[in-house]
Amino acid sequence: MTTTDALPRWRIDDVYESMSARAFHEALERNASDVVRLTALFDEHGIRAVASRPVTADDGAAADAVVRALNAFEEHSNVTGAYLVALNRTDSFDETAQALLGEFDMARAPVRSLQARLADWVAALGVSELATVSTEVAEHEGPLSLLAHRAEHQMSEAEEALYAQLTGSGSSAWQQLHATVTSQLTTEVAMPDGSRPTLSMAAVRGLASHADPAVRRAAYDAEMAAWPTVATVSAAALNGVKGEAVTVNGRRGWSTPVDASLFANHVDRDTFDAMQQAVTESLPDFHGWLRTKARLHGHAGALPWSDLFAPLPVAPAEVTWDDGLQMVRQAFSSYGGTLAGLVDRAIDEQWIDAGPRVGKRGGAFCMSFTGDRSLVFLNWSGSVDSVQTTAHELGHAYHNTQLAHRTPMQKKLPMALAETASIFCETLMVEEGLQRLHGAERLALLDVDLQGSTQVVVDIRSRFLFEQQLFERRARRTLGVAELNEMMVHAQREAYGDAVLDETLHPYMWVVKQHYYGSHFYNWPYTYGLLFGLGLFAQYQLDPDRFRARYDDALSRAGIDTARRLGAAFGFDVSDVSFWRSSLDVVRQRMRAYGALAAEIA
Repeated sequence: MTTTDALPRWRIDDVYESMSARAFHEALERNASDVVRLTALFDEHGIRAVASRPVTADDGAAADAVVRALNAFEEHSNVTGAYLVALNRTDSFDETAQALLGEFDMARAPVRSLQARLADWVAALGVSELATVSTEVAEHEGPLSLLAHRAEHQMSEAEEALYAQLTGSGSSAWQQLHATVTSQLTTEVAMPDGSRPTLSMAAVRGLASHADPAVRRAAYDAEMAAWPTVATVSAAALNGVKGEAVTVNGRRGWSTPVDASLFANHVDRDTFDAMQQAVTESLPDFHGWLRTKARLHGHAGALPWSDLFAPLPVAPAEVTWDDGLQMVRQAFSSYGGTLAGLVDRAIDEQWIDAGPRVGKRGGAFCMSFTGDRSLVFLNWSGSVDSVQTTAHELGHAYHNTQLAHRTPMQKKLPMALAETASIFCETLMVEEGLQRLHGAERLALLDVDLQGSTQVVVDIRSRFLFEQQLFERRARRTLGVAELNEMMVHAQREAYGDAVLDETLHPYMWVVKQHYYGSHFYNWPYTYGLLFGLGLFAQYQLDPDRFRARYDDALSRAGIDTARRLGAAFGFDVSDVSFWRSSLDVVRQRMRAYGALAAEIA
């Protein structure tokens, strides 16, 4: 397996040489002074809640000034923020980086209240009306219309301003505490060969896809021993984050936290309910697939949790970093265009931080950096699943290249639509492999693909159920470790049914998943992204040239359009349950192919 030291790390010192560099401190100072100037500009033009009235030329001039200024601020500030996030995510031991990120966030906190003021102002005057007197509003009509709708769910100006300041000592501080504690956690793994290495938790979790079942079980046991040591602190952090959300959602007039999440993702309730109906209907199909997987691993009944990510015995024991990149490169080349060269560009320009290490957070993500360049964060484990994750995150990077010509206000993506290109790229990987592989190799690829779909449909269903229950109970009281564990096991039991051994369910998954601490109902948008992406791929297969002609523009509009409008651009009615069923039919078809191959090979 490729050693961690040999894996690439991203380069960010070409933007700022270090945290002590003069250019970096000038950027921090500019960030703070720009916020002061923005506030003065908003005050000068009276951008806040006003009585509804006909718009004037002066309103158009005011709108032009504040929209341009907001975009200019975000353009510069986002680069500095991404630089600090890159340092924090890769080394939680760096207290200087943590302190500077906190300083940066506190300095720009007032911008959140300025956006609330803008929402009130455009809602009162009307976005369509302002577009007749403002060039900037006309160019940002989509994002500003969404912002205007937000005005219906805002606190008073003073309350929004206070909340923006308090998050630094509230939810953001709790999130940072959880991230620091869990990223620095190490544990001893009792390997089957008698060795007892001490590994970071990201590395331990990476062993879940190890070829040896004894190693997988050892990693699972190590997790069960390690997570309780940080569970009390994590429970305090989770209570803090969700308690704050309960209070603020109530003050903003949201009926449920799910409604707030739907609004943030540009998804309406009918669309969400249609997707959830299709997901619930599909759970028995996933349970059947899991039982087939269990048989291939020698289990007479249900699958133990430690084998959820197990590669098939016929799969390659490991994939080198170079071979994994080549697999992604081949898949992207099958599509063509600028996507074909993205892998080499990401390597040549050092976009990727690939290997796990102590102090580096778990998981994977991609964030925009400078121009059309991204930073891609991985925890490479040498599994085929790691290859899929690499394709997924580079899909986000491709999306960022298509957004680069948009303004910051136009390219703020809701989670549900941010997954469009990443899922499409993952599907490219699978389909390219299925075209050339046969027998055991084909079965192994289907296994990895269906394993991913199971996580995004079944496991995320459990996460949604857990978080729904968490919000309901947190509205009444704080929750302890034992109660959180019980809730997590119950949610997993409901989602996985009898397909996973009950006594092996993972009660500490609420500690593992950082998403619970950084946002609310972050989970279901992944399901949306998977199923929407499968629908897109079906369109691509029907008419590749026509699809390519409009795909990049559609990606660039993901921050402008609602989910329903973006779907309509491809001929989808996402509020119709039949759309979601048809996407899940693609997964069911792969399950049938898997079952047939399993019967031949086993």
